[in-house]
Amino acid sequence: MSRSKSSAAFARAKALIPGGVNSPARAFGGVGGEPIFFDHGDGAYLVDIDGNRYLDYIGSWGPLILGHRHPAVVAAIEKALHKGTTYGAPTESESELAEMIIAAVPSMEKVRLVSSGTEATMSAVRLARGFTGRNIIVKFAGNYHGHVDSLLVAAGSSAATLGVPNSPGVTPGTAQDTLTLRYNDPNGAAEAFAKHGDKIAGVIMEPVVGNMGLVVPTPEFLETLRNVTTKHDALLIFDEVMTGFRVAFGGAQSKLGIKPDLTTLGKIVGGGLPVGAYGGRADVMNHILPAGKVFQAGTLSGNPLATAAGIATLRVLRDENPYPRLDTLSAKLEAGLRKAAAAAGVEHYTARAGSMLTLFFNPGPVTDWDSASKSRTDRFAKYFWSLIERGVYMPCSQYEALFVSAAHTEADIDATIAAAHEACRGL
Repeated sequence: MSRSKSSAAFARAKALIPGGVNSPARAFGGVGGEPIFFDHGDGAYLVDIDGNRYLDYIGSWGPLILGHRHPAVVAAIEKALHKGTTYGAPTESESELAEMIIAAVPSMEKVRLVSSGTEATMSAVRLARGFTGRNIIVKFAGNYHGHVDSLLVAAGSSAATLGVPNSPGVTPGTAQDTLTLRYNDPNGAAEAFAKHGDKIAGVIMEPVVGNMGLVVPTPEFLETLRNVTTKHDALLIFDEVMTGFRVAFGGAQSKLGIKPDLTTLGKIVGGGLPVGAYGGRADVMNHILPAGKVFQAGTLSGNPLATAAGIATLRVLRDENPYPRLDTLSAKLEAGLRKAAAAAGVEHYTARAGSMLTLFFNPGPVTDWDSASKSRTDRFAKYFWSLIERGVYMPCSQYEALFVSAAHTEADIDATIAAAHEACRGL
């Protein structure tokens, strides 16, 4: 499989862009080699600039739950485009998307649209501090909440992949207001609140982690966080930028039975275009300017093209309900990947939530960053490139979840499992 055009494109990009990429996860730092440059997407497939075709299990890192170029989404963008690209002023589509989000996610009584997941988490943290009058934010090792200074401490995702969990440029003054705890450790959370409860503004967490590989929370852990935040008048913030509308229409919280005070969203609510959102209790959200005094603004927030794509995507998800089929396909893929590893005698552990899953090259179970970090990343790299040669495009890091889309078929899943058997035999 030739990728000479991708290699030339990467050489050009490195002379122009730091590292040749505009986001670290694209650099293939966790698997070695050079990134692939793509030309277009088609349903469940990506086609690179050399003409190679791959089954896509990244879907732009989650938002393309309907697959590439879904007709309803394309039509909505085209219709909005003919009217204009941006106004920097209110449109009715902003309210329509907000109504759909609020109807789907019961904990969100009011919502504010922004342009990225990072903006959403940054704004939610500022709001938590402004609402409570406190400084400390609790996060968990291996949870990634975008490149917000105060949250880029013991982060997962590309930070973990590249071995830089604490970024230069994050000042000690910023980091001192972030308390990092161990995920799935209810005792640690309870102890932290017993010691610092009157200073903690809120807890931010991925209710299902996708950024140290997929890690599912225990009920005791979630219940402890809900109880201690309520007891100490702190806010519980669910970062559902990745899981919102992905693991279920109402997000992970609708499956887990825990109601947070604030929720951050992104990915799917933009239908593949740049959108983020944060929302929650009305009394908290009413502290945002101009209703309150907590500042947050953005010229492109609620961009008409992005809201059109988001509305179209959520409408399809609501009206056609692909979730049962997505769950069936994803369960089949999980079982197949597990069987392929077992047949080759390769130590492994799988974790899945809806249409998100990870095959860890790790004896498991993986419950937190300490256990996730024991994975054989060298083995994952060989596995990744072996699948690439067989036309399957998986996440380029052991510490990223893969995504199944509604465009995938049973035949696609079967082909992927067959490729996985061949790849595992070479490990």
